[in-house]
Amino acid sequence: MGARSEFDGWDIHRSGPAGAAHRVLLLPGALCTTAFLEDVTSQPALAEAGVAVLAVTLPGFGRTATPEDLSVENYARLVGGLAAGLGCDLVAGHSLGANVAMELAITGGFGGPVLLLDPSFSREDEAQDLAQLDRIGRVPGLGTLAWAVMLRLVPRTMEDSFPPGRRAALSADLRNNAPGVCRRLVREYFAYLDRQGSLAARLRESGARAWIVRGDRTEIGLTDDERRALEAGPNIRLITVPDSGHMLVTEQPARVAQLILDLLGVPAGR
Repeated sequence: MGARSEFDGWDIHRSGPAGAAHRVLLLPGALCTTAFLEDVTSQPALAEAGVAVLAVTLPGFGRTATPEDLSVENYARLVGGLAAGLGCDLVAGHSLGANVAMELAITGGFGGPVLLLDPSFSREDEAQDLAQLDRIGRVPGLGTLAWAVMLRLVPRTMEDSFPPGRRAALSADLRNNAPGVCRRLVREYFAYLDRQGSLAARLRESGARAWIVRGDRTEIGLTDDERRALEAGPNIRLITVPDSGHMLVTEQPARVAQLILDLLGVPAGR
């Protein structure tokens, strides 16, 4: 059973046994709330192994309180403080949440392992539709309107990656975002990718222990140079999940749960 609580202003959805030996902080992707993580947090294998999962919505998503600084670097600082305060020993994130977890690991704000579910390592990797929307969003008088239209249309294009019984709820969750915040957030995200250079090289050089997980049908790219940089990292592992696109948390939640256990080194059903 899951329960909601609050810590230092964060809305937390907690699942797993009280007094768990391991705590995992789980972050959703851009514009998503913890509703998108429920298929992972409800996996029996996690609770049976004595693992508690603390799922949080990044501030600004789903019309939550929006920080003034929407940069990935600031999100990483905020998440680092939360992970320390909650005593988490693994941080996992999907999509933009994975980029936040990656930045946290690179900068040493979290010393434990990170599970990165389909992050982007450069602007080149990102979906071209999102990059085009970012360009449109910079046009005065047009950007917020473009995002308002996008929030009505995009959920329909993603529904095939949502569990059949939850498509309406997850689509509504995506639509429940403020267009102006979306515009700012995506602008900051692409600025981060441009500012930081090669994230793959930074992650390798940081020495952080990271598992990078990608669906075999994902639309998020990975260049040859990025792959070589990651494969050269002794603490980095690249994993491909069959029969999944970008939305690993809704398409293959049981596999994601098992990867959490594997990275923690906790046997299932102990």
